Amino acid sequence: MHAQLNADPARPRKSARPGTPAPVYRERLSPSLWTLLSAAVAAPMVSLVFVPLDATVALLAGLAVAVVIVATLVFASPVVEVRAGELRVGRAHIPVRMLGEATGATGDEARELRGPGLPRTAWHLLRGGIDGVVAIRVDDDRDPVREWVFSTRTPDRVIAAIRRAQRG
Repeated sequence: MHAQLNADPARPRKSARPGTPAPVYRERLSPSLWTLLSAAVAAPMVSLVFVPLDATVALLAGLAVAVVIVATLVFASPVVEVRAGELRVGRAHIPVRMLGEATGATGDEARELRGPGLPRTAWHLLRGGIDGVVAIRVDDDRDPVREWVFSTRTPDRVIAAIRRAQRG
């Protein structure tokens, strides 16, 4: 059965693993369509290498390389997730109780946060092609990182999910 294309990522879903709480929010920061198409350009190049052997081998090798590259780009993309009282962005994670004020930005504000406005003490995970950015203060005096700044397509939903996790 296929997942709904327009499913609300903030709506809790059943967990895939028993005993693991369902995520409050989950988003894969997959590459843009243009990035995937650019990566697929490797297929004809690989095919040209194998043309002297056999045209069928060349075609299959090119298709295999394109599938592997595109699949790797999609499945290796970082995930933003709020689950079980933790914010996870890629491999990094922090308990939501240690997070303070959060702001979301898009457009020119996001461009400022990603560039000249990025604090030097911030941990960040920024993806090209994703306009939205969330900046959230870390309220832990022992942590040298004072703020997390990361890309997301829906900054308001991420912030709302963090607030819900902090309340409950």
